[in-house]
Amino acid sequence: MSHLLEFYGTECPHCVEMHELVERLEKEEKIKVDAIEVWHNKENEKKLLEIDKDLCGGVPFFYNTKNKKFICGSADYDELKDWAKGK
Repeated sequence: MSHLLEFYGTECPHCVEMHELVERLEKEEKIKVDAIEVWHNKENEKKLLEIDKDLCGGVPFFYNTKNKKFICGSADYDELKDWAKGK
């Protein structure tokens, strides 16, 4: 499992938009991000709630388990790349 987590909801338009940037990031930077669907999976939702303690409260939510940095909601590609690289 990667230390980079992407929590999303299947029907969430912002999540779909962000996942396209994640796919670009994975391809261009060779960085793995684990996508975790939370709207239709109670175990994944529980995991999100354990990590997201008053940080975001929704999806998309990106969390770096190494440095505890996160992105709440939509971001641009450069912000996502900086997050993934621990900047």
